[in-house]
Amino acid sequence: MKATINKQTYDTEKETLIAETSNYGGNDFRAWVEKLYLTRKGNWFLHGWGGALTKYADQYLNRSSEGDRIIPITEGEAYEWCEEHQLQEAIDSHFKGVIEDA
Repeated sequence: MKATINKQTYDTEKETLIAETSNYGGNDFRAWVEKLYLTRKGNWFLHGWGGALTKYADQYLNRSSEGDRIIPITEGEAYEWCEEHQLQEAIDSHFKGVIEDA
């Protein structure tokens, strides 16, 4: 997917996939997938896809269907997303300067 947001182009085909998570369990209106990307310029973004009952749904008149979108995020938000989804490998690889031993 490719999208231009605030005069910046984000392209899932050209940028680096860092991590992904989902609740995908088949053909479900509540299913969603989120993928975290890092651009060559150091910007972070999420590419999300979801069924008709998710935040990614497309609305048409009085009905909704599956949809997807790109969401630019900050480095802090990217870290929080990884922590929320317990993606330790991504945290260890990309946020070494943020974490410390307990």
